[in-house]
Amino acid sequence: MQRIPEPELMDEAGQAMAYAHADFEAPHARFIELFRASFPEWPGEGQVLDLGCGPGDIAVRFARAYPEVTVDGIDGAEAMLAAGRCVFAHDPHFNASVRLHKVRLPQEQPPRRDYDAAISNSLLHHLHDPMVLWNAIAAFTRPGAPVFVIDLMRPGSREEAAALQRHHVGGEPEVLQRDFFNSLLAAFTVSEVADQLREAGLGHLSVEAISDRHVMVKGWR
Repeated sequence: MQRIPEPELMDEAGQAMAYAHADFEAPHARFIELFRASFPEWPGEGQVLDLGCGPGDIAVRFARAYPEVTVDGIDGAEAMLAAGRCVFAHDPHFNASVRLHKVRLPQEQPPRRDYDAAISNSLLHHLHDPMVLWNAIAAFTRPGAPVFVIDLMRPGSREEAAALQRHHVGGEPEVLQRDFFNSLLAAFTVSEVADQLREAGLGHLSVEAISDRHVMVKGWR
């Protein structure tokens, strides 16, 4: 099945609030667990870049897991960032360790150029040009920084995408069901991601399928 791109930004207030209040406990907790398992020797210090942070849930979870870090979350959708600031307004980890920035790559840049780690969850499939993500990681992280990316993986057909939608988000609000289906169609395959990494000079990073719908990229910058 050929890739069908979707809009890069999720900038409708209702859509953003639906994501901010959705129950992502299982996948987002697993994101942190997989990062820990992938980089057990990382000291958990310094400046972390969260690319495509959305409302900031993973950024907050990362700050809780690693109290010595500061996380810069960047996203091009102001509605998503505003929803996150509302949801986490009284969260001490958010206020102490997380900063959300409206940055649309590649036209704009993150606050720093030498991050100590880079993470990203579900940004890649939104990008019309996937190299935007990999080039940003190459440009804005220091050598030796851990890189950890999880994203959706494109199934072989629309029928498979519909089955995954029914299985995984069948009970969610309609907007989340619709977006999940469209995101599956917009996602990349493992081999496509591997090609992108080589093009960006990040071919040493590993890439693998970790579920029926997710691909993981990890390694040291």
